[in-house]
Amino acid sequence: MVKAVLRAVLGSVLVLISSMTLLAAPAKAASLVQVTDFGPNPSNLEMHVYVPDTVTAKPAVVMFLHYCTGSGPTLFAGTELASYADRHGFVAIYPSATRTGNCFDSSSPESLRRGGGSDPVGLASMIDYAKRTYDADPNRIFAVGSSSGSMMVNVLLANYPDVFKAGASFMGVPFGCFASPWGWNVECATGQSIKTAQEWGDLVRASYPGYRGPRPRMQIWHGTEDGAVHHNNLQEQVKQWTDVHRLSQTPAYSDQPQPNWNRTRYGGSKANAKVEAISLQGVAHSLPHWGMMPSVLEFFGLSVPCRVTYRTNAWNTGLVADITVTNTGSFGINGWKLAFTLPNGQSIGNGWNADYTGTSGQVTAANKAYNGTIAPNTSRRIGFLATHTGDSGRPAGFTLNGTACVVD
Repeated sequence: MVKAVLRAVLGSVLVLISSMTLLAAPAKAASLVQVTDFGPNPSNLEMHVYVPDTVTAKPAVVMFLHYCTGSGPTLFAGTELASYADRHGFVAIYPSATRTGNCFDSSSPESLRRGGGSDPVGLASMIDYAKRTYDADPNRIFAVGSSSGSMMVNVLLANYPDVFKAGASFMGVPFGCFASPWGWNVECATGQSIKTAQEWGDLVRASYPGYRGPRPRMQIWHGTEDGAVHHNNLQEQVKQWTDVHRLSQTPAYSDQPQPNWNRTRYGGSKANAKVEAISLQGVAHSLPHWGMMPSVLEFFGLSVPCRVTYRTNAWNTGLVADITVTNTGSFGINGWKLAFTLPNGQSIGNGWNADYTGTSGQVTAANKAYNGTIAPNTSRRIGFLATHTGDSGRPAGFTLNGTACVVD
């Protein structure tokens, strides 16, 4: 069983790399640089850092944690992650695990308590180095991880709640779930570790006894068809982090920003909710896919790339929808498609200032020849006339070129 699960994890690496956008090397001075003396490092992790050519004053720091068999340089070279540092001006840290299999340690007793040793201590040292060296903003320190790296995100947020402000966990497990003397916990990986919310929360609180300060926010992603780390772990993480924040497990908000994304938010309905979970229908152990990082950065408060204002004037069987799309990102948009799903019973008769594909259900509004560009901090206004059978409400969510937008 253990070998089979390990094979599934290792096999997912190729899927992960191929599923993320490969970028040609840009013409710029910024490059990935190794740092060899960054502070206490009991498990001999390697540190690489990427500082974009244009970095903001008091920059944010985002730590990207790789999957088993991976490395920081592999993650940097094989994915589009660094492009977001270029776009938003933050410092990106790419650690590398060096033990057999290149998995991060989220199972040993040393890793599961603050300052206990192993990988978390070295990773915290990397953050301290970035804060000293780049005058980084201590209120904007974040971690993103996939598979083994995602498990470490849960560990870092538990052990160092005063350091990390938020994390994004792709295909991970709750803090403490992977505890094992063998480094791999089959019961946890196969989704059989089920606890109450308080039991999970108590594990986090025990990692840093006596801490009474604010806790990091957590975003959780998992595919329903994950054969290596079971989808059950999404709900177990939700239980853990809602309990840590003393929140109800009943979502404050639910939507479907893309057709196979089922998103729930806890402790708030906006992107600044304390806990957010995205279950991806039909997706295996191959996250993150391209297009998800904007949602991560929006959750961190580093990027809100688009905003949609949706207003309707409805009557018995019809409505007029007025839509304003605003580019809130740092770069201009050249060619756009706004996708949304109409409520049941609504059907578009005609529209203006966009070419519409689909009249009910899933609809895409694409730019006309005369309005294809949207400069930063500018808007485009479109609309349509539709019939309805009783539900004149707005779509649950909108995506602009595949990226979820904030909706007013």
